[in-house]
Amino acid sequence: MFLTADTFDDLLRLVLKEICSHGRSIEPKKGKASEVFGVLLELRNPRARLSRTESRGKIFSGLGELCWYLAGTNSLAFIEYYAKEYAKYADGDVVYGGYGPRIFGAAQNNQVHRVLSLLREHSVTRQAVIQIFDRVDLLEEHKDVPCTCTLQFAIRDECLHLLTNMRSNDWFLGLPHDVFAFTMLQEMLARALDIELGTYKHCVGSLHLYEVNEQAAQDFLSEGWQSTESPMPPMPAGDPWKGIDQLRRAEEKLRLNSALTELDFDGVDPYWADLIRLLLVFHCKKNSDVHTMRQARKDMVSKIYDPFIEKIAVEMGS
Repeated sequence: MFLTADTFDDLLRLVLKEICSHGRSIEPKKGKASEVFGVLLELRNPRARLSRTESRGKIFSGLGELCWYLAGTNSLAFIEYYAKEYAKYADGDVVYGGYGPRIFGAAQNNQVHRVLSLLREHSVTRQAVIQIFDRVDLLEEHKDVPCTCTLQFAIRDECLHLLTNMRSNDWFLGLPHDVFAFTMLQEMLARALDIELGTYKHCVGSLHLYEVNEQAAQDFLSEGWQSTESPMPPMPAGDPWKGIDQLRRAEEKLRLNSALTELDFDGVDPYWADLIRLLLVFHCKKNSDVHTMRQARKDMVSKIYDPFIEKIAVEMGS
């Protein structure tokens, strides 16, 4: 099965209709589900990675999860700040299957840097693969085992394309977060290589919807067609790692409940500054800080994030 679309909302809708129409009933450990097996999804514009719907617009938890990966950690305390449901899948104070140490890890285990080196040395290499799922993951019992097997980057027609291979993917929670994080990583590498962003392909063995989330899926469909004419703005040209480091430092301060100052935005490109402000808005929600939330909202450069911030403002009674 091959499904392709320009925007993530269009892709979500196509996938859900296939699951509802042709899904087969399965009952894995996490509960009853409807499944289609062996699916290739294509997002032709990876910057259109955000759902604009009320139910699947996951910019805050998606951005938090991305920062978790970038930090190279599998700490439960870190990701629980953004997504409390991770506590169900933790072994003590860590999430065994967390992607951060597997993708970035220590210097000698940083697969991203190795992939960049391979692509710089030979632009059409077929070896630029990041491995996430590992054979040792099945040697003993863990509450969480990686759903993502590999990320394969390829330069074709002077664009960086990404093919993700998943053993399993949940339409309701996993798919929105995975597509967001992996297309962001794809764009980071494209910028580091100084080439254009290509297409994103997402190959899944078991693509499913759990029975417990069926009503939420119907609510998504009932929202109707969503305009996605405004994808996320392009990441700034040039090496992205300075901006990534600035984002990571600001994220850590907020998560550890330290206030941001003007220095945290000094010299930060507007693209990365907006992502920091989104994390600040989320922090304000958790701390009921309406005043700071309003100022962060006012300072946003891009208007495409307005619907997400507006939802937070309404929840805070602002």
